[in-house]
Amino acid sequence: MSRKLAIAVNWQGNLDVKRMIAQAEIADAAGVDSIWVAEAWGRDAFTLLAILADHTKRVRLASSIVNTYSRTPAALAQHFATLDEVSGGRMIVGLGTSGPQVIEHFHGVRFEPALTRLKEYVDIIDMLMAGVPLNYNGKIFKLNRGFKLRFEPPRKHIPIFIASLNRKSVEFTAQRADGWLPVLIPMSQLRSAIGDLRAMATAAGRDASAIEVKSPGVVHVTSNVARSRASLAGNIAFYIARMGTFYGEQLTRWGWSEAIKPVREAWDANGSKAGAEAVPAKLVDELGYSGGIEGAIERLRQQEEAGVDIHSIEVDAGGDNRALERDLRALVG
Repeated sequence: MSRKLAIAVNWQGNLDVKRMIAQAEIADAAGVDSIWVAEAWGRDAFTLLAILADHTKRVRLASSIVNTYSRTPAALAQHFATLDEVSGGRMIVGLGTSGPQVIEHFHGVRFEPALTRLKEYVDIIDMLMAGVPLNYNGKIFKLNRGFKLRFEPPRKHIPIFIASLNRKSVEFTAQRADGWLPVLIPMSQLRSAIGDLRAMATAAGRDASAIEVKSPGVVHVTSNVARSRASLAGNIAFYIARMGTFYGEQLTRWGWSEAIKPVREAWDANGSKAGAEAVPAKLVDELGYSGGIEGAIERLRQQEEAGVDIHSIEVDAGGDNRALERDLRALVG
């Protein structure tokens, strides 16, 4: 049985559009399940998703993630419904609240109340996709004119994947979402975390297998292991030291409280490089894989056993498209 693999499009730095399209076409042909486009404070996700929709045939396309503050729920429904139309029904709504650092200091919008807002976004997007007149009386959104989209998307429901961390938001994910985008969960705790999610789904009267779980870490096939691990450590340090308290609290819940203070202190005193160097090597191992393809396949097997449905992967092929397709096919299995 083949694996569901996910690749990502970078949201920052230089962009080679032709290369992005070529890699997407190779991934599409090789059997990759989905391509995920992030959105933070770099490129917007929807422009790139539209390009990818035009150059692929079967691979699913997803946001990873768009936040529930910078656009209204109706605007997001318009975006995703349009993309679902132009892609022939291949979209995934990747949704999350982001955090106060981005929402308040990039978008200039007050952050709270996050979970209430997320719930209302899911409700409204679902209503507009289903063609239900938009009469909605929420705590935040009060919409009473019965608007409907003035075109018919190919599906009455686009799968919604939610990025959630704390227990209440994970419970909501289990109750309402089609997929879960977990964040910063160590490999050794992943089976437990996914088991908890599926138990919550069952308690809500749902089929637990109806929720797809995407891996929280990336399996990176590369010959430059040191550079890959340093990049992962830098990303971990950034989330701990510069993205508010949520991510440090998440790692604390999973038994890594002793790592938080040294990383923050090192970053504050000596900058990002010092912060990355303060991340324990064991934590880097727990949150991702860097190395050869045989080890990558073993890591994918471990994730499967933990309950992961969709595996985030990255392949360094040095611009060799044949090697990229070969490795992707080997990872798909």
